[in-house]
Amino acid sequence: MKIFTRQSTEITPYLDDLAALRIQVFREFPYLYDGNRDYERQYLQTYIDSPRSLAVLVCADDRIVGASTCVPLEDEDAAFRLPFENAGIDPAEVFYFAESILLPEFRGHGLGKRFFDEREAHASSFGRFRYTAFCAVERPTDHPRRPAGYRPLDGFWQSRGYRKQPHLQIRFPWRDLDDEHETEKTLTFWMRALDT
Repeated sequence: MKIFTRQSTEITPYLDDLAALRIQVFREFPYLYDGNRDYERQYLQTYIDSPRSLAVLVCADDRIVGASTCVPLEDEDAAFRLPFENAGIDPAEVFYFAESILLPEFRGHGLGKRFFDEREAHASSFGRFRYTAFCAVERPTDHPRRPAGYRPLDGFWQSRGYRKQPHLQIRFPWRDLDDEHETEKTLTFWMRALDT
């Protein structure tokens, strides 16, 4: 297994691999995302266009089996910046952590920690960001597709110093598995002060 990082336009050769991995992993609960490659390529273009983005990639058997991305919040879509602006937090002070995705057979080996380590170090390297943040979808505990024994990652995130921010939320549409149309989902941000 090999772990390596790429920034900005260096991510371009891995665009299709990242799109496929996002579609595969986000089909699982709690996202239940019924994705398509065209949308994924468009979404991932943000990380190619930003000169300060980072992708942490995990390769095994000559295929990408895990990835984690981050980008300054001010380089993200306006919808992601708006909750912070409304709360009086300057998006220019926040580094946004997007997905951390890993195929099931590679989980439980510390790669989640490595993803956070690499992204936090990258954000710190600029010497100007005060916070790191990410968002996670809200699903009811009695959701019919919630697997038996499902454990949310809240404890892991808290162990990294992140705290849930119920006043920072975004509504974002996608099509769930088995649904005909897109519906809006609520995602809540988690934040921590960045060590500098």
